Amino acid sequence: MLFSVSGVETPVLLPPVVAFVVSFFTSMGGVSGAFLLLPFQMSFLGYTDPSVSATNQIFNVVAIPIGVYRYIKEGRMLWPLTWIIIAGTLPGVFLGALIRIKYLPDPENFKFFVGLVLLYIGFKLIKDIFSRKNPGCDKNIKKSDISNHFIKINHNSFKKVVFDYSGVEYQFSPLTVYSICAVVGILSGIYGIGGGAIAAPFFVAVIGLPVHAVAGAALMGTFITSIAGVAFYQLLSEVYKEVSVAPDWFLGLLFGMGGLCGIYLGAYCQKYISSFIIKIILCLSVLFVSVKYIIRF
Repeated sequence: MLFSVSGVETPVLLPPVVAFVVSFFTSMGGVSGAFLLLPFQMSFLGYTDPSVSATNQIFNVVAIPIGVYRYIKEGRMLWPLTWIIIAGTLPGVFLGALIRIKYLPDPENFKFFVGLVLLYIGFKLIKDIFSRKNPGCDKNIKKSDISNHFIKINHNSFKKVVFDYSGVEYQFSPLTVYSICAVVGILSGIYGIGGGAIAAPFFVAVIGLPVHAVAGAALMGTFITSIAGVAFYQLLSEVYKEVSVAPDWFLGLLFGMGGLCGIYLGAYCQKYISSFIIKIILCLSVLFVSVKYIIRF
């Protein structure tokens, strides 16, 4: 099938199948899978125009809500972190979209940028996996509580948020998280991934939050910022008419349909999978694409 907007020609079932497989595994770590689908579109489908970033965000808009619903329903949404992610990343999405169109329209330069972003994510995951002092490790979760994957907020203020997860207490500084998300917003606007793929590993590896508790908040933040990103790219298409900026809606919807099923199943299965396994899956996926793009550049 030929997609007229992007110029991509591919079997109609390929996008949803690929999106389903990718999002099933990545959603367990709070990542929609868009960070891997973008390289797939660029390298395998040959879709390298700036509009690929907007198309990638359509996937997030369609696929994420069902997974977010699952986390909310099971009491596994860390709401204070969710609102901070949204407030921090949203302004940067608009700036990132402008940078993508004006300064990174060349596909080779953009692939190198993608490689660096993914290398950063992979490095943080490796550091977390081999860190014995990380308070987010499975060993701190009481075995008797392993089936009760719910979040209880003990304290919530501008200075500190304290919450309980599976019998273990964690805390973080809202100001620190907001500062991180402000930078993440710009990167996610350039990349077209919504921010969760960059923020979630940082929350786990640096701040020390448990990956199971971070996942729902990261997905919700990605969903909101992706809506803003798609709308802004569509608006910019009226300004930068000489460049392909507007998303390929049909291609994005196909990816989103597969992602919707994958994220829902991933959110359901997440509580039964150890954080170590989730991090290994994310790390291998990220580093494979990163090294490939950087070496080619």
